Amino acid sequence: MSEAAVGRPSGVAVRGPRRIDRETLLMLVVPPVLVLLVFGGYVLWRETADLDPTELRQLAWPTILDQIWDHTKLTLVTSALVVVVAVPLGVLLTRGRVGRAVAPVVVGIANVGQAAPSIGLLVLLAIWIGFGFWTAVLALTLYGLLPVLRNTITGLQGVDPTLVEAGRGLGMSSGSVLLRIELPLALPVIMTGVRTALVLVVGTATLATFINGGGLGATINSGITLFRFSVMIAGAVLVALLALTIEWLGRLLELVAKPKGI
Repeated sequence: MSEAAVGRPSGVAVRGPRRIDRETLLMLVVPPVLVLLVFGGYVLWRETADLDPTELRQLAWPTILDQIWDHTKLTLVTSALVVVVAVPLGVLLTRGRVGRAVAPVVVGIANVGQAAPSIGLLVLLAIWIGFGFWTAVLALTLYGLLPVLRNTITGLQGVDPTLVEAGRGLGMSSGSVLLRIELPLALPVIMTGVRTALVLVVGTATLATFINGGGLGATINSGITLFRFSVMIAGAVLVALLALTIEWLGRLLELVAKPKGI
């Protein structure tokens, strides 16, 4: 018997290709195709539309590409901070009596933070600590914590206690049980929270323009201010395409990170 087979439970596929059901395959294929088709339509419209000088200036490719990059940076930096803060905090709130007792209070505070108007949170933080990219990141991080925090707690609480006890019975430390049993089993639920936070952040990031944080919100705001509906709609379409792309990447990451056999 080979070493790889030692200790392997009967009927559990540890190796071999990951099987993807039809629904998951459609969710992985349809969004990028849709994004490419719609973006291709946008490019065709942009190159053939009869735009006045103001519209041409607002929709110039260097401007649009810079805004897409700024919006993407806002989303990715914020999402990374959300995961770094929310997942360890969720773990702590499921450890011991004190953590479990404090968990409802912390989740309640996060609920209140998310219920607050996002533009109000952005402006208040900007007045307090200054305008710019990092202020927008801080506000968006506070706004995006709840889905990941809540799903981390829910995922860890949903792990079968008998599996935890079995791990401890094999001599694993509490840290090993967490890293090798609890977190892998809770990962699908946690990743669902991460995807929710990604979409929430990429949409809310359009408001960062009001505190000089950059992003595609500048195009939408310019369209409203200048009464150029073509500019406003173009900005909204690009934000929607970016949100679809980010959500698709989150789903792809969820599939890759999901342990085999779960």
